[in-house]
Amino acid sequence: MSAAPADCSEREPWDAIVVRVLKANDVRLVTCVPDKVLAPLIRRLRADAFFTVLFPAREEEAVGIVSGAYMAGMRGIVLMQTSGFATLANCLASLTVPCQIPLLMMVSERGTLGDFQLGQAIVCRTMRPVLETLGIEHFAITRHDEVEFVVDRMIRQAFATQAAATMILSPLLTNRDPAGR
Repeated sequence: MSAAPADCSEREPWDAIVVRVLKANDVRLVTCVPDKVLAPLIRRLRADAFFTVLFPAREEEAVGIVSGAYMAGMRGIVLMQTSGFATLANCLASLTVPCQIPLLMMVSERGTLGDFQLGQAIVCRTMRPVLETLGIEHFAITRHDEVEFVVDRMIRQAFATQAAATMILSPLLTNRDPAGR
């Protein structure tokens, strides 16, 4: 007789999977502008001595730190929300892409699925076209069973091809209710 399937509460949380995959790929530096959706991930990263976690004032500064660290031989990632991505077009187009820096970005998606904040919605509609215009690989993670595979493959692809990669965390994954319910 087979055991009953484990309920969702018994699964490894998405943020724990991300931490495990970052470690497996030797991504040690984390820069982030604090975000409510990313808070569980940031707490896990800060609690793990494997990682150096920095909190720059702006997302452009986070990109600069991770880019410089890469040039010095250290792998890093930038964590941000969708609205923070809106500030990055210039540094991505003038630094990351032409210098072939495998910048990893993880973006908590806002402005979709019931989030009625106009600023978030506008940035959400423009984020993917900007990534596509710059030739930056991106993938929206919507399901728990995609987390490990997508994060691992995006990291491996970025470093193998020396090209930036963006992992978008959908509210379908993070269970974020934009109305705060």
